[in-house]
Amino acid sequence: MTTPETKARAGEALSPAGELAGAMRAFSSEIKSFKDDIQLRLQKQDDRMTMLDRKTLAARRPALETKAEAETPHVEAFGAYLRSGDDDGLRGLDLEGKALGTSVAADGGYLVDPKTSDTIQSTLNSTASLRSIASVVQVEATSFDVLVDHTELGAGWVAEASGVAETDTPKIDRISIPLHELSALPKASQRLLDDAAFDIEGWLAGRIAQKFARSEAAAFITGNGVDKPRGFLSHPVVAAGTEQWGEIGYVPTGTDGDITNADAIIELVYALGAEYRANATFVMNSKTAGKIRKLKDNDGRFLWSDGLAAGEPARLVGYPVLIAEDMPDIASGADAIAFGDFNAGYTIAERPDLRILRDPFSAKPHVLFYATKRVGGDVTDFQAIKVLKFQVS
Repeated sequence: MTTPETKARAGEALSPAGELAGAMRAFSSEIKSFKDDIQLRLQKQDDRMTMLDRKTLAARRPALETKAEAETPHVEAFGAYLRSGDDDGLRGLDLEGKALGTSVAADGGYLVDPKTSDTIQSTLNSTASLRSIASVVQVEATSFDVLVDHTELGAGWVAEASGVAETDTPKIDRISIPLHELSALPKASQRLLDDAAFDIEGWLAGRIAQKFARSEAAAFITGNGVDKPRGFLSHPVVAAGTEQWGEIGYVPTGTDGDITNADAIIELVYALGAEYRANATFVMNSKTAGKIRKLKDNDGRFLWSDGLAAGEPARLVGYPVLIAEDMPDIASGADAIAFGDFNAGYTIAERPDLRILRDPFSAKPHVLFYATKRVGGDVTDFQAIKVLKFQVS
């Protein structure tokens, strides 16, 4: 049989169709060779990445295992203490990163295991509390000191050959935020604790976090500073523009115990300094929010807008709104709405450790768990917060 290849070898001229068929076969052969080469290169690259991943995991595994091994003894010992009161495993056990061991009998109780402590802290941070927008610092002392500069450092323009005049010096003041003891006292029956299927750590974390969150939220807003943090509304409130250091400025609604138009909201926004407005938040309770979200501007547009995505806060004239139920209700002379940069204006100081003391005697047949932590809070920049007062002037 005569083929185009045999004709070519015989020196015979190929027809156009034969030349095209030969070219296509050659092209297909080259494509297959190219494909095989690419697949080989990709396989080598995949093998190389797999080898690097294994080396990286092998290098990280000792550190991960070391951390887990360090926490496991405390978690197991803490669980035994909660269920049966057996504290032998906790005595003398040191926690990595802690200045003290778990046994702190002088202060009462034992340090909570890291996992339970992190769960409680996560719940506190996610609650509708001033904690979510304020500045939160962790300290190991009994108080936290903040240095406040009331004035700006002097400055001036100087010619090349002229002398330099002395500038004004800043006025520095110190604010001390003492840490107070916050406690919770959940209880469970001994029969429930004896049930191995009962998640004692998870239950305890939830109850403690719930109690702490309620107490903290109220103190950060209205606390009087006696054995608790001092809330920002406990400071004197005076007309905006007349306030001195230690006082918070207010804007009146123009109506006693009510708000009838959007003007007061706009005035409140611009009563706050421009350097604070960029990070400012409205704070009010649900009842007040129900009233404010009905307000419209002169063009009939609502001032209130809901978040565009799940988890995003609602906005009032473009600024986020925090619903804090401990804010006052609308009433005559009430400071029912606050607006400010609370990250600059309010500081929460706390110790990172949480302690538990088990008490099986005071409420038999129940077991009490006395949980304590130390936390404080106060205003650190009075210019960063303004309030809306529901009164005529």
